[in-house]
Amino acid sequence: MALPNIRPLPEHLQKVAIEELNEKPERLAEDLQALKSWAVKEPHLNVRLNDQLLVGFLRGCKFSLEKAKSKLDWFYTLKTKYPDFYTIPDVTDPSVEERLRFGSGSLLPTPLHETGPRIMFIRAGNYPADKYTFKEIMAVAHALQELWVLEDDYATVNGFIDVLDISRLTAAHFAQHTPSIVKKMLVFAEKGLPLRQRATHFINIPAGFDKVFNVLKPLMPAKQQERLYLHGNNLESLYAHIPQKYLPIEYGGENGSLEEITEASTKFFLDRRDYLEEDQKYRNNEKLRVGKQPDFDSIFGMEGSFRKLDVD
Repeated sequence: MALPNIRPLPEHLQKVAIEELNEKPERLAEDLQALKSWAVKEPHLNVRLNDQLLVGFLRGCKFSLEKAKSKLDWFYTLKTKYPDFYTIPDVTDPSVEERLRFGSGSLLPTPLHETGPRIMFIRAGNYPADKYTFKEIMAVAHALQELWVLEDDYATVNGFIDVLDISRLTAAHFAQHTPSIVKKMLVFAEKGLPLRQRATHFINIPAGFDKVFNVLKPLMPAKQQERLYLHGNNLESLYAHIPQKYLPIEYGGENGSLEEITEASTKFFLDRRDYLEEDQKYRNNEKLRVGKQPDFDSIFGMEGSFRKLDVD
């Protein structure tokens, strides 16, 4: 069987992949072929059969073929059903670069403890709520996540940790976080994205956030709820999980400045516009699905917003 067209892992990451993700390098080609063969035979699926992308799904599912099938199906099902939330239909739209430069989600250059999980730093609410919606910001974030699956071995093997500075969130931003929109984000993370989210840390928490948080938390899977940490304005409690040196310079760390981080993330994205444009070719045809379609109304049926909550 032909060797898969994927990057060889550094020795320390290969060790983690073998010990924690059940990867067996000697049968990687066989595992990839099994996933490809299944995808080709599913009449409703139109999957990009890229070895590096697919091995990201296998690693994200600890080489459970059935879980990888489910993730891959959901990944393309959600992108097909809700293209304005999970994809960028027009990558040449000038607003795409502007949304990227708001720095709503960037990987810091050095992983935790040098060789551990990636750290994703998010400046929530760093965009003008009168110009963009949370959905438009998340469309860019979801496209970035696919590129990380494709290209970042630390993220695919070790997962990532979110650090959210939410000091800029306003009532106008909160109002955009409808339960339905938030559920779309959470379902994609749980069912479709083959990246392991190890923890989420909230810092610089504004008054009133606890009310929104108490509404959002029950929407999350139980496992994810256990990985949430609220640090208020006390960064010392954050340092117990993430040593200060691994934070951006503006937060007393040594892990790049916000300007450098944002510029690198923007360039990374824009240099891969051809990949994202080609992505439009890969969408499901649900009319050909064998068996019952997902009940989207049941999954995403919650409506309403947080406009009536006192978050000022």
